[in-house]
Amino acid sequence: MAVRARAARTGVYQYAGSEVDPENKHNLRDTALVNVLRDDGTVFDEKSVRSFIGKPITDDHPAAPVTTSNWRDHARGTIMGAMRDGEYLAFDLLLTDAEAIAKVDGGKRELSNGYSSDLQFGDFTAPDGTKCQARQTSISGNHVALVDRGRAGSECAIKDGFAVCDTLPSNLFDSFTQEKPVKTILIDGLTVDMANTDTAIATVQTLIAARDAATAQVTDLTSQVATLTAESQTKDAKITTLEQQVKDAKPTPAQLREAGKALMVTADKAKSLGVTVSDEMDETAIMTATVTKHMGDAAKDWSADQIAASFAVLTKDAKPEVKPIGAPKPINDSTAAAANARAEWLADKQTAYRGQAA
Repeated sequence: MAVRARAARTGVYQYAGSEVDPENKHNLRDTALVNVLRDDGTVFDEKSVRSFIGKPITDDHPAAPVTTSNWRDHARGTIMGAMRDGEYLAFDLLLTDAEAIAKVDGGKRELSNGYSSDLQFGDFTAPDGTKCQARQTSISGNHVALVDRGRAGSECAIKDGFAVCDTLPSNLFDSFTQEKPVKTILIDGLTVDMANTDTAIATVQTLIAARDAATAQVTDLTSQVATLTAESQTKDAKITTLEQQVKDAKPTPAQLREAGKALMVTADKAKSLGVTVSDEMDETAIMTATVTKHMGDAAKDWSADQIAASFAVLTKDAKPEVKPIGAPKPINDSTAAAANARAEWLADKQTAYRGQAA
């Protein structure tokens, strides 16, 4: 049996003070009736409404909340969907138990929701002006029960934060006898017309395609990350290698001294053969200039090795010119030099007459 029926409503509910405040924490335990407000924000809260979907339909309220351990003992059907119907919350119900269906046909038609909730105590006012001492919040569905009338069982009472049950007047459930078929169901945020097989299949195929596309995208991104990681590691290796090559290629002070000596020797040999050497010329340029001067066009197309070999032959007997620099002379400051010059001038004057007398 598939039916749509109203299962909850907004408004004011009245409970005995001992049900609302059994430990008298809010001084309501001895109050005959306590008004409890259930407003739109609580009844039609999306999270609360969704919490009922997929939960079982029971025949009367079980002595304890329905769990995975006792589900088979109590389930007589399933809540397939939920929607707002004015000030009511309606459920799409699928009854699958023959005995429960027979009881509905026999007149057991009221519904009572089993759920957990929180209570806020304070001064609240319903839309019709009724003053309330408490307000329900954070409803979480557990089951919906077929009942004869009124609340049933010791667990079906409002308590701070646990299972409560509420029964709606029988005139709200005339739709039970109409056996309206379930027309829609919410799948991953999409409303699917279950009466239309083609639409249902197309919707499921769309969801599967979206899942496959997302999986492919994740795979592609994972591959890209792996590629980038490998490229980064390769670049790091190249940089490390180049840094080592630069370090290895840097000449040591000893190598620089030897290179300087070799350049000076080459320059001296070239000069001994009459070649003009400038500071801008390196060893190769000096050799080339020397070979070109003595060999002419014959050496025009020679390689560096041939130039070096020819230079070695040409300068085999060359002796670099050695210029004597003489004995070292003391260098005095300007004051001493002036004094010496004056002394020499006076001495010359004093002996000048002797030369004339002779």
